[in-house]
Amino acid sequence: MDLMDLIQGQLSDGLLEQLSNKVGSDPQKTAVAASGIMSTLMGALAKNASTPEGANALVNALEKDHDGGILDNLSDIFSGKTEGVNERALNGDGILNHLLGQKKSGAIDIISKMSGLGSDQAGGLMSMLAPVIMGSLGRAKRQHGLDVGGIASLLTNSVNRQHQSDSNPAMGLISQFLDQDNDGSIMDDVANIGMKMLGGLFGRK
Repeated sequence: MDLMDLIQGQLSDGLLEQLSNKVGSDPQKTAVAASGIMSTLMGALAKNASTPEGANALVNALEKDHDGGILDNLSDIFSGKTEGVNERALNGDGILNHLLGQKKSGAIDIISKMSGLGSDQAGGLMSMLAPVIMGSLGRAKRQHGLDVGGIASLLTNSVNRQHQSDSNPAMGLISQFLDQDNDGSIMDDVANIGMKMLGGLFGRK
């Protein structure tokens, strides 16, 4: 089981087009940004789950607010039809602040330069996709009966697969960014990686 595959499986061509329209970009740039966002947040989740305290806090959040139910209505949710949906499950900004903290703005800069989206577009897309990522993780937990150790292993294994995948050259850069204390030293490499990612994402040419 690979978390990236589970997340990408939620984003059909139609949903990507819907997201593109919402952020005001073309689908190709949105796909590049979405892949970078998923890699960034998966890496942050894996980093948080690498300690017992972080892993327990993540599992508690999944059990409380992120059971995967939102995945059944993503088109409606992206259209703003959120009546009856747990507000915390949709709080993308809250998820990002918790996962990335002070690195949030730096992560948005990376996604922006990687994809060609503006910073506001990249930030908006990240806020919309954060609940999808948490929902996908929550659904995997529920469907496969994963405990704290199982969640941590799923995240670690999924991130490791991304490191080994030629189709996602952003992963090493993102991991470096998440591990460093200052946020300014890797931005020169971002545009080149973004060009490598263009065209091959989600099986699209």
